[in-house]
Amino acid sequence: MVVSLMRIIAGVARSRRLVSPSGLTTRPMTDRVRESLFASIAAWIPDSVVLDLYAGTGAMGLEALSRGATAATFVERDRVALNALRQNIETVDLGGSVISGDVDAFLARARGPFDVAFVDPPYAVPLPSLVETLQKLSPLLTEEGIAIVHRRAGEDPPDAVAGLVLVDERSYGSAVLWRYAKEQTW
Repeated sequence: MVVSLMRIIAGVARSRRLVSPSGLTTRPMTDRVRESLFASIAAWIPDSVVLDLYAGTGAMGLEALSRGATAATFVERDRVALNALRQNIETVDLGGSVISGDVDAFLARARGPFDVAFVDPPYAVPLPSLVETLQKLSPLLTEEGIAIVHRRAGEDPPDAVAGLVLVDERSYGSAVLWRYAKEQTW
C-alpha cells in the first residue's frame, strides 16, 4: 500500500504530492524538518549536483531539484521504496537518475563530483557502518561539498570521519541532522 503524506515544500514543483510506502521500511523526513534543513543549506542548492543515498521516497533529492539543483542521483535498494521513488520522480517531472542497489557498492564505483549529499540510512545501520559510508563518500564531494546525515535524536555524531568535519548539528523532535563539509574547507 502507498500513502501520500508529503509534498515538495518550495521551488518550481512546490505543493506536488509525494507518495510513500506504508509500513516501517521507510521513514521520510517530515515537511517541517525538510523545510528547516533547506533553509539552512539554501546557498548550496542552486546549480548543484545532488546525491540522495538511501533515497527512500526521494523527497530530499526532489526538493533540491525543485529549488534549483541541476541533477540528482537517487540510490535505493528496497523494491517497494524504489516503486514510490520512481513514481515521485515522474510526478515532480524534474529528472533524476535512479540507482537500484546497495549504497556502499554504488560509492565504490561512483565518479562524482557531488555538491550536496543526503545520507539517510535506516536507524538500524550502526554508527561504524555509517562512518565507513561517509568515508567512501568524502572523495566524491566537491571541495565546497556538504553531506547531510539524518539520524535518531539523542545519537552522538561520530568522533572522526576521514576527510570530513562536522560543521553543524540540529535536532528536530525525534530527528537529528549532522552537516559535514570537506576537511580542508574548514
